[in-house]
Amino acid sequence: MRAVALDIGTRRIGVALSDSAGTLATPYEVVQRSGDRARDHRRIAALVEEAGAEVVVVGLPLSLDGTVGPAAHNVLEEAEELRAGLGIPVVTWDERLSTVEAERRLRAAGVKAKEGRRVVDQVAATVILQSWLDSGQPLD
Repeated sequence: MRAVALDIGTRRIGVALSDSAGTLATPYEVVQRSGDRARDHRRIAALVEEAGAEVVVVGLPLSLDGTVGPAAHNVLEEAEELRAGLGIPVVTWDERLSTVEAERRLRAAGVKAKEGRRVVDQVAATVILQSWLDSGQPLD
C-alpha cells in the first residue's frame, strides 16, 4: 500500500511517499503555498495521483499536552477539504515534535541551517509517515 504524508504549514507543505510495500517513508517534495488553497490542493491531488497513493496521512500539530489548538484546527479543516476532493482515505496522525526530529536528522547529516530550511518540511513529512507506517494503524 503506497501512502503519501503531508506536513501542512502556512508557507509550505512537506510531502513524503512510502514504498509500494508501505514500509519505508522517503522525502518527496515541498509544495510552496500559492495563497490559493484550491490551487495547492490541486497540486497535492496531482502528486497523490502521480504516486499512485492509496491513503494520505496528514500530520496533526497537537499541542504538547495533546489538545487541539488553533494550528490543529486549521489542519483538521484542510484535511477535511482534502478528504472531500481526493477520493481516497485521508487520515490524521499526531505530528508532535516531527519538525524538531527532522531538524535533528538534518543536523546529524551535516546539512547547514540555510539548506535545511528548504527541505525540513519534507523531512518532517517523512517522520510523520514513518511513524504512521510503523504503528500499523488501519485506515479510518
